[in-house]
Amino acid sequence: MKKYEIMFIVRPDLEEANIKNVVDSMKSLVESKNAKILEVKEMGQRELAYEINKYKNGYYFLFVIESENNDATVEFDRVALINEDIIRHLIVKVEE
Repeated sequence: MKKYEIMFIVRPDLEEANIKNVVDSMKSLVESKNAKILEVKEMGQRELAYEINKYKNGYYFLFVIESENNDATVEFDRVALINEDIIRHLIVKVEE
């Protein structure tokens, strides 16, 4: 099993319910690709290092997942690029 960390930043101007919907939809997307979510960490609203799409803050989230192949990460990457509510994301393979 391969282990991955997925960090993503959600737009700060969304309401709390909409932010939860974005996170839940990304969780279900990862699980639909037969990946196991080991940890979900909500890191709260933080200031960005630089302005992204006129946003100076964002809500940070971290998923730690385990998967046989990289289908879940490829699909997460594809959807995150399309989703306007996610302003940045990063996927890292964890070496053990």
